[in-house]
Amino acid sequence: MLEIKEMEKLEEPLFILENGDVYTNPTEVKMSQLILPCHANHRGELSAGQLLKWMDTTACLSAERHANCPCVTASVDDIDFEHTLSIGQVVNIKAKVNRAFNTSLEVGIAVICEDPLSGTQWKVCKAFATFVAKGSGLWKVQLKPVIPRTSEEQMEYSIAAERRRMRLHHLETIKDLVSTCTIRDEQNFEESQSAVPAGTTRVESIELVLPPHANHQSNTFGGQIMAWMESVATISASFEVGVCAEAYHQEDWERKTHINSAFLTFVMLDKDGELSTLPCIKPEPGDGERRYREARARKKIRLDRKYIISRKQTEVPLSVPWDPSNQVYLSYNNISALKMLAAKQNWVLNCTHNKAKLFTLEEGQFLSFKAEMSVSVNVKQVFMLLSDMSRRHEWDTHYQKFELIQKVDEDDVIYHVISPSVDKESQFQDFVLLASRRVPCADGDPYLIALRSVRLAAAPPIEGLVRSEVLCAGFTLWEEEVTRTRITYYIQATPGVLPYITRDITGLSADLCKVFEACNKFLEQNKNVDYVVL
Repeated sequence: MLEIKEMEKLEEPLFILENGDVYTNPTEVKMSQLILPCHANHRGELSAGQLLKWMDTTACLSAERHANCPCVTASVDDIDFEHTLSIGQVVNIKAKVNRAFNTSLEVGIAVICEDPLSGTQWKVCKAFATFVAKGSGLWKVQLKPVIPRTSEEQMEYSIAAERRRMRLHHLETIKDLVSTCTIRDEQNFEESQSAVPAGTTRVESIELVLPPHANHQSNTFGGQIMAWMESVATISASFEVGVCAEAYHQEDWERKTHINSAFLTFVMLDKDGELSTLPCIKPEPGDGERRYREARARKKIRLDRKYIISRKQTEVPLSVPWDPSNQVYLSYNNISALKMLAAKQNWVLNCTHNKAKLFTLEEGQFLSFKAEMSVSVNVKQVFMLLSDMSRRHEWDTHYQKFELIQKVDEDDVIYHVISPSVDKESQFQDFVLLASRRVPCADGDPYLIALRSVRLAAAPPIEGLVRSEVLCAGFTLWEEEVTRTRITYYIQATPGVLPYITRDITGLSADLCKVFEACNKFLEQNKNVDYVVL
């Protein structure tokens, strides 16, 4: 848990407008709720369903502030509740719009719990919800763009495009995993004597929609449906619980409409609060086996995503294993890490050499570098040329070879990289890098080329080479004019690259700036070449 004064240090400094006023995000909505017995379950803890209702209400109001019209919940990303909440504590919920996409928008939600007696506060969860604007009649609402002001808003605005891309790939990833999974993959499944028949966990509930269940639009809202689903899932509770919500029509009870499907994950605690092992589930034939395989696929995705996205920068090794099932999340992490690095403030100009500028950023134990220059080449051509890492050795003397190992798809490629070593005991070092590229999601976004280390069975360590790692590196490309591009290269220091750059910083050499000048020459020589990236 964090004390209030500790949490305040994590908050972004006040942003002052030109007129001297303190900036407040116009879409920001805050809600505080005292947890009463009517909000709690039989254990005296705030029910997850009630919290979801409050979160959905807060987020909806934020969405409508931006859209200036009614909005409905389309989806909510995975939510991990880090703590349980008890009667007498206060829930503080803050929601604000991160980005608008045509007719939908993403709302970021943060939940903090507070003990009013001790003044202690702690984080409960962070969530992202997608809302759709509902215009009158059949007309679609064209949402106005979000204009981020602070560095935090700029970062969330940028990464929202990556989260949207990841959502669109989620179903495809599930299908791929299910197609390669069999029930008998689970060890000793047939021999398990304690397996619980899936049919015995089935629970159904019918709720009559009454005025207290409606929102300000006179409709049953997403949060209320989530609360009902959580209540039914709690009764069924068998680790992952699938819940389907359907609406029946009073005038025609044979006709029903699918409203939502959700999957809730539960854990069981013993009397000492320790995690207990749950019995296996024996799936019913047919659809039951399909649902069982899908649950296993979702579990793998949850674990991969949690491990990749929440991985601390201090953990060794920095790289994580790559396989087709976690491709989307590694790619997301690769791009979002670059975007977060680019959004950081307080970069310090260290030196200028001809057209290139070199900046540094020190944050605690981390050291990052940024090199920047403008070139007289169209941004699309720059993007195509720099995306082809197999040619990087032509202009960057720090790399001897970029060898293509695997073309994952049009946006992600894995390379084996060899470069001169800074280790006196070895002449060369190597890297296995995932290169992810993105074209702009909307006007005003940059082109991106991100690099990070991964582990790949097809590229084991090689005798005589020192296997090194890249934490976060890459290019952002901004169109300044039709024939002019601003190139910014970012890299976070790791033992494999730090010695090269610190020589530049201390004035012992200007290698990095010279590399950028060579890059400029390379781009100028190839600016009229018809180009297709592998």
